[in-house]
Amino acid sequence: MRAERTQVKQDRAVRTRRAILEAAAVVFEDRGYGAAKLTDIVKLANVTKGALYFHFDSKEDLAQAVIDAQVSMHAPVTPQEFRAQEFVDVGMVFSHRLRYDVLMRGSARLTLEQNGRELDRAAPYQGWIDLHTALMVQAKERGELLPHVDPSGPSRLVVGAFAGLNVMSQTLGLDLDREVSALYTSLLPSVVVPAVAARLDTAPGRGARVLHGPDEAPRCDCSATQPALTSRPPAPREPVGATAPAN
Repeated sequence: MRAERTQVKQDRAVRTRRAILEAAAVVFEDRGYGAAKLTDIVKLANVTKGALYFHFDSKEDLAQAVIDAQVSMHAPVTPQEFRAQEFVDVGMVFSHRLRYDVLMRGSARLTLEQNGRELDRAAPYQGWIDLHTALMVQAKERGELLPHVDPSGPSRLVVGAFAGLNVMSQTLGLDLDREVSALYTSLLPSVVVPAVAARLDTAPGRGARVLHGPDEAPRCDCSATQPALTSRPPAPREPVGATAPAN
């Protein structure tokens, strides 16, 4: 019985932390780091301030957790025939998730903006570069890459280009999925041997097909509504064994 109660508390703590992270992502995406207020995050998450401070020490700590979620919570790479396809899928899946996962969008905004200089914005970039490089190393070992290709080169190029395409797409109102598709279509012939390049799927919608399968991808709802900042929040939940520190 004690073990069951402990498990219930742990499950509740996980749900509470996730709710706070998602609410923070909404506020950070909408207002940026500088203008975001913990009181707005608490209301949107429907938790007490004590619950927030139980999981996060400060606004900086919370923002860093949102940033770090970009890599730590990415969808596992689905095994494919070619490692080069898995290399493509990492970016295509992330592009797809940016359309409906507010945590990914909030993280992306915090990573790209200049406010909050105390935040570690290098970690997501390095995390994505490391993940891409590992796949490129395996691709080279399997003979999928052209002989002159250094696995770290296309990895840095893709991560940097993705960040730029994300900003450009938001500014110009472009479809990020199509822009990322064009990036891979243009890059891969100079990286991958022709026999492999001809069999890679870089078409728009690849991320949805990987996550949901070819049959379900067309019906995927990528426009799930997010909680509005102006909505009136219900009564806050009680914290999980926490009290707020003095301000």
